[in-house]
Amino acid sequence: MGASRPECTVPLVEVCVTDDLDLAALARSRQVFDRLVALCPAHVVVDLSECRHLDAAAVGLLLDVHRQLARHGGVLTLRDPSPRALRVLSAARVSRVLPMVTTPRALPVDGGLVPAAVHRQPTLPRVREHSR
Repeated sequence: MGASRPECTVPLVEVCVTDDLDLAALARSRQVFDRLVALCPAHVVVDLSECRHLDAAAVGLLLDVHRQLARHGGVLTLRDPSPRALRVLSAARVSRVLPMVTTPRALPVDGGLVPAAVHRQPTLPRVREHSR
């Protein structure tokens, strides 16, 4: 009999990277991701919006985490990579392997923050009239 595949036990884990994700931080980052993978999450979202720098070692780490999650049916998604991080990820063609998403930014309104989606005008369907 073959070994059974572990099932996902946690539906979603979100990680926000607030520092550089590079070779210098690799050991510490790997420990965090190893502990995270041990939870067998169904979906991991890594928010890169505050990550100023990402290097090849970080790309390798993210791809390794992706492979580990995929073994038990989990998915890794990268969210809001900073422009600099996006250049590195694009050069490495990571989007061919990992889903990347962007979220609308909040806009300052009267001292508070309102999600950008609130400010969008709904688009009405265009109706064309046909003359006969």
